[in-house]
Amino acid sequence: MSKCIRSTDLLLIPGMMCDEMQWAHQKEALSGQCQIHPCAMIGFKSIQEIAESILEKAPATFALAGLSMGAIVAFEIWRQAPERVERMALLDTNFRADTEEKKAVRNRQIKEVFSGALAEVLRNELKPNYLAEIHCNNTELLQEVLDMGLRLGKEVFLDQSIALRDRPDSRSTLGSINRPVVIICGKEDQLCPPSLHQELAAAIPDSELYLIDDCGHLSTMEQPEAVNKILLGWLQK
Repeated sequence: MSKCIRSTDLLLIPGMMCDEMQWAHQKEALSGQCQIHPCAMIGFKSIQEIAESILEKAPATFALAGLSMGAIVAFEIWRQAPERVERMALLDTNFRADTEEKKAVRNRQIKEVFSGALAEVLRNELKPNYLAEIHCNNTELLQEVLDMGLRLGKEVFLDQSIALRDRPDSRSTLGSINRPVVIICGKEDQLCPPSLHQELAAAIPDSELYLIDDCGHLSTMEQPEAVNKILLGWLQK
């Protein structure tokens, strides 16, 4: 079996209201190649604090993969400690700050979840936007997504919503990323569409963009074999 070049440690950072189960297929496929370090984003109300907490526990140098909110944290990790990052994988994400319209949506969701409507918000607002059309009736996958959110609970939803609402814009950061970067996006990602990832790839000098068929926002769960193949190539680059 081939080995990872340069990096033996890989940090995996999940998306909003997701835990390490979001990366379950990648952990299985890549564990023979690298030392896997699942990362949590629990107990903090800012992207900066989340990045600091991950860096405190991380190896001296590492490869880094983040999906959605996880990739937003990856941008902050790069800003705080670029010398420790050997390569980055950015999946289904947004490098821009929240718009005023999006902030208003988050504020409404924060109020509803604070009042006890976590399950309803997860079921009615987040889940319908996560998956490609081909997966919309996959009850097992939908239940896995809901279970992750319910396991994390109300307080994590509130903290992560605030962190995302108030996050910095990362556009000025992108040109400084001078490591091998792979960018992955589902062609049917409604939350972070392919056009956004094309902009991202154009802004990062040493990057490769992959758009995955029959795939929405949760590429690691929807099309794990395609994602695994791309990540293996990136790790061996």
